[in-house]
Amino acid sequence: MNTLVRIRREQLRLYLVTDSTLCKGRSLYDVVAAAVRGGVTCVQLREKELGTREFVARALALKSLLSPLHIPLVINDRIDVALACQADGVHLGQSDMPVDLVRKILPPEVFIGLSVENDQDIVQALCMPMDYLGISPVFATPTKTDTPTPWGLAGLERARAMTDLPLVAIGGINAGNAAQVSHCGADGLAVVSAICAADDPASAARELFLLATTPNPNQPLP
Repeated sequence: MNTLVRIRREQLRLYLVTDSTLCKGRSLYDVVAAAVRGGVTCVQLREKELGTREFVARALALKSLLSPLHIPLVINDRIDVALACQADGVHLGQSDMPVDLVRKILPPEVFIGLSVENDQDIVQALCMPMDYLGISPVFATPTKTDTPTPWGLAGLERARAMTDLPLVAIGGINAGNAAQVSHCGADGLAVVSAICAADDPASAARELFLLATTPNPNQPLP
């Protein structure tokens, strides 16, 4: 297991996963810049359709935006792009390159996240050199149609009981359920359409950040 803390829980609090197709004709750069002004604490660049050259160019542009603000840039899947832009982290799915191999390739300071889809995935992940788990999906979501059965809030609570690793919840999270998801054990909320498709990404991010940091009314004070 890791002894080096590569990513702090508070840096995962409001985690934007990009989708340029949802940006309503606006540039992804402008949407991310607005979201950051609203309170986004981490940005994952996810590009399933772009060629490598375009992917790297977009990653470098976001890196130049985020680095001065000390906001981590995470690259989805592509280890080569992460290395090319000196990303702060990478996020892997269950069918991507094995975590052990990725850890050998990446510089030691680059953090790794892994999506987990069921309890067995979490059990296996506990022996891997990773820095956080993506609980995916919490709810059904229109942005990904090939996902397994949603965890639901009860599943998220179960995942929280299984590990001390930081948990980032993703899938169908919006202003209507963000606080509840946080109260069920998520350290971070990963959102896609709730920010990318918002008419005002800064305002949407601001609202989500406040919800993500709202104290749990059912938890006793220390």
